[in-house]
Amino acid sequence: MRYVTPSATKQCLRDTLDVIPLTGRLSGSVSALAETDVKSICDHATNKYHPDRTSWERAHIIDNSAHILLTIPLPLRVMGFLYSQLFKRLPYPTGSFAGKTIIITGSNVGLGKEAARHYVRLGASRMILAVRSLDKGQAAKQDIEASTSCADDVIQVWQIDMGSYDSVKQFASRVNTELDRVDIFIANAGIARFRYSTIGDNEAQITVNVVSTFLLAALVMPKLKETAAKYRTRPTLTITTSEVHGHTKFPQRLAPDGQIFATINDKATAEKYKMEMYPISKLLEIYGVRYIAEKHPASTFPVTVNCVNPGLCHSELSRDADSFMFNMVKFLLARSTEVGSRNLFHAGAMGADSHGQYVSDCKIGEPASVVTSKEGKKAQDRVIAELVKKLDAIQPGVWNNI
Repeated sequence: MRYVTPSATKQCLRDTLDVIPLTGRLSGSVSALAETDVKSICDHATNKYHPDRTSWERAHIIDNSAHILLTIPLPLRVMGFLYSQLFKRLPYPTGSFAGKTIIITGSNVGLGKEAARHYVRLGASRMILAVRSLDKGQAAKQDIEASTSCADDVIQVWQIDMGSYDSVKQFASRVNTELDRVDIFIANAGIARFRYSTIGDNEAQITVNVVSTFLLAALVMPKLKETAAKYRTRPTLTITTSEVHGHTKFPQRLAPDGQIFATINDKATAEKYKMEMYPISKLLEIYGVRYIAEKHPASTFPVTVNCVNPGLCHSELSRDADSFMFNMVKFLLARSTEVGSRNLFHAGAMGADSHGQYVSDCKIGEPASVVTSKEGKKAQDRVIAELVKKLDAIQPGVWNNI
């Protein structure tokens, strides 16, 4: 492969993706196409959009872009991901949040912190940074205060450890007793692990991203409902999920009745599907959100519950990744943390039309077929039945809050 500057390659990828819908030549898997076919598409794009480049420069760009496209081992759905990352321009947050109380977990760094900054900039009366490390939370508070010039009493730092059910319960108790209202709750805290480990009674990502997240959602729901009734408003509960939920076929769905979580958590199974464990945790989040909306439609439920895909962003979530290809793709395609946070902001600010929906690129999107298919619906109902039992074992009757 020849070498050309990353910026030129990135631009050619943008141009290639723009031309692909016109050519109609990509179907199925990109990597299944002959190299000459992919190169011809890259050549088409380069000649169309870079007629002023020398033949030497165009050859370099074509080779680099074709190499990247050919090394993507995913179905054509990945092309939608690339289009989103390279073409979509997410709207900059606007509006007024005066009088609103907003809680964001995992907000000492990354997407949560930048979403908090937007809400504070737009006048939120109270922002709760829910974090595991109080020191890091205080640093985030000072940074946001410096950039927004908000009053000293707007931002509060509260501790929560999503790896501890007791910590989750203690945090929720504070929410329900110390706050007069909660208008937006963004459950953003999560982990991505690339080696098998456990927290509590599950594989680590399942405990933090799924069980603790829905435990927290159920525990704070009374305050959200109270806010709706008392202030004649419609609060929003948003869960941060991911595009990668579609990167698994969820083989554990075939487990015997009542054994899906046990199969997911089994060490041998988890290591066999280690690169799918994070996608599975994000998939289960979407299942939970859709299940809630199916059982409690927006017309009869006073709180909007949705989930949001921020896209591939520069953040600390993937700090444990040591894959050269992943880091290369991230370098070329990742959104800035601030741009990614716009998705969280918009999902939290959406109304009843987003109830039960998957928000992506600041609008309602369509999740993968592993969610929307008949098999996906069957898996969803089985997963949530098991999840409710797990939650009730942690806090009896907690699901009744929803």
